[in-house]
Amino acid sequence: MADYSLYYWPMIQGRGEFVRLALEDAGADYDDVARRDAPGAGIGAMQALMASGKRPSLAPPFLVDDGLLIGQTTNILLHLGPKLGLAPRTMHDRLWVHQLDLTVADFVNEIHDTHHPLGVSLYYEDQKPEAARRAAVFVQERLAKFLDYFERTARENTSRGPWLVGSRISTADLSVFQVMAGLRYAFPRAMSARESNWPRLLALHDAVAARPRLAEYLASPRRLAFNEQGIFRRYPELDSE
Repeated sequence: MADYSLYYWPMIQGRGEFVRLALEDAGADYDDVARRDAPGAGIGAMQALMASGKRPSLAPPFLVDDGLLIGQTTNILLHLGPKLGLAPRTMHDRLWVHQLDLTVADFVNEIHDTHHPLGVSLYYEDQKPEAARRAAVFVQERLAKFLDYFERTARENTSRGPWLVGSRISTADLSVFQVMAGLRYAFPRAMSARESNWPRLLALHDAVAARPRLAEYLASPRRLAFNEQGIFRRYPELDSE
């Protein structure tokens, strides 16, 4: 049996990808449950765990580790970081990494809401005018607010290497990598016009992508492609310079 069981939707990267990146970078033995079986079988197992047992997760992703069921992406990363060598040694620095991961989660919510500003129960086509207004504000204001913050964080980390905290990679670096990759997919024009403002984040992205286990993962079928069912969606009408 695998050391970890990850439960997430099998057709998208979504929030589960932040957990996958940590597991893949560490070379962890994990079971991506909903992707291992015939279509629908793994989803049934995931939904059964959500509907039963003590302390269930409201929604995926969640992780089962030695009898513990742990939900919420940043909570899972807080648990996995020390176990996988992706957390600093001191509690002060671990809390700082956790704070950065929580800030990424806030950013991801805002990215998602560019195409679903009214609600997830509606199709994008049902809220296109509102999405256009939301995306315009995001591109002009919120994109730089978050990326400037992470750029400053990287710049103020005076330790050797491209990382956000100390001289070793952490879950926060993997999370920012995923956001940069997703933004390049969803907002190619906006990112092309602006990303030179964030040289430390570009260096961080490239350093993460070059790590041997992650390079192998990113080139493999295990890395699902970005698509228009996930968080990062490419709608050209929402992408402005």
